[in-house]
Amino acid sequence: MESLFSRTVKAGKTTYFIDVREAKNKNKYISIAESTLAKEGEEKKFTRKNIMIFDNQLEKFREAFNEAIKIAQPK
Repeated sequence: MESLFSRTVKAGKTTYFIDVREAKNKNKYISIAESTLAKEGEEKKFTRKNIMIFDNQLEKFREAFNEAIKIAQPK
């Protein structure tokens, strides 16, 4: 999986990774990962969650995300 684009967004104890990748079959998809630092006693531990949006679903995802941004933005 080749990465065509990569961006990291740090937000406190959470880091987001946004990547555009190309699969072996040449289809492109977006990968969004969230990594969060958590302390368990003296031990620091990272948890990671990942979602992938494939090229055939990008338009639906974009529409929904843009709508959510309009509602969430402060006025």
